[in-house]
Amino acid sequence: MKRVAAAIGAYVAHPDPRAAIANTVALVIVSNQPFYPLYLYWAVSPVVTPSYLTFLSTPFFAAVPAVMRRSAMLGRSLLLIAGIGNTLLCRAAFGPGSGVEVFLFPCLMLALILFRRTERLFALGFAALAFAAYLLPASILGAPIHLYGPDEYAALQRLNFLSAASLTALIGWLFVGRLDTNSRADETDGAAGA
Repeated sequence: MKRVAAAIGAYVAHPDPRAAIANTVALVIVSNQPFYPLYLYWAVSPVVTPSYLTFLSTPFFAAVPAVMRRSAMLGRSLLLIAGIGNTLLCRAAFGPGSGVEVFLFPCLMLALILFRRTERLFALGFAALAFAAYLLPASILGAPIHLYGPDEYAALQRLNFLSAASLTALIGWLFVGRLDTNSRADETDGAAGA
């Protein structure tokens, strides 16, 4: 077990603290995705078929640390593309009544804090993409795979809210725990441009 933990730690490690946090978030998502159908079964309904589509994004989240080693910009971008894409996929699978759009909040938060001051255009671009994904009309995504009842949709909304709130809190906690996320160069660039 220690070897597995060490291997995961080595895979997540990165000299750039923002990249290391993004890697950690990506692997937390990967580790939680297999449990989503179980949460759905326990909290919402025995019909969990739509949740299987979430596994299509697992390889992208799992690849974030590997891509991050080649290019930190590309790795951070992959995390956001996977997050926004997975949210849209789930919205198509479950329908707009599921409240799955709440997962765009952690994506929005990541978009604004993963990039340095010198990378503001990327931050704003991904933030705009998260807003655009939210505003996408439900009719474009088609009918959901399964229609749940009103009580089931209410339970699904609670489940998605708790999951997205937990992920957002984790992201905040990881950033607060790493005071070196703003390097001296970032602060100097910001002061020079002000």
